[in-house]
This record gives sequence, structure tokens and C-alpha cells, in this order.
Amino acid sequence: MKPINDRVVIKPAPAEEKTKGGIIIPDTAKEKPQRGEVVAVGPGKDGNLMTVQVGDIVLYGKYSGQELNYEGTDYLIMREDDILVILS
Repeated sequence: MKPINDRVVIKPAPAEEKTKGGIIIPDTAKEKPQRGEVVAVGPGKDGNLMTVQVGDIVLYGKYSGQELNYEGTDYLIMREDDILVILS
């Protein structure tokens, strides 16, 4: 899978199963994760190079990206501008 222009493919982190206090969170109350790992990066747009690289752990907006299920795995496709922070 190779994104075009300034698109990035992200594998979201799994949703939290328990709170820090040990309370189990039911499926209906789990929040959508806002963190994930970059698995593919496009070449950039209008001569601008991409800042993120494959393997980076990033934070993104809560409602950012388009969800995609590819070969049984869930991914998000979004513009690089929707990424807020690179954690590593």
C-alpha cells in the first residue's frame, strides 16, 4: 500500500481495555485512539518533503483520517497536516 501526495497511512494503537485504577472499559464506552504508528508515507506534494517517516509514533486529531480495513487490519489514511505530534 503506497499513499499518494501528502497522505500518510497509520495503524491506530489498540483502545484501552482498563483504566489506570483497574476498571474494565466496555466496548461501547471505549474512546477511539488518537495515537498510532506510521506504516506508509507518500512522496509529498508541490515539492515539499514529508516530515513523518515510516515507524514514527504520532498523535492525530480525534476525527482525523479515513478508516480503511486492508487484509483484516484497520488503518487510517490522512494528510500529514492532520498529524499533531511525532512522539518518536
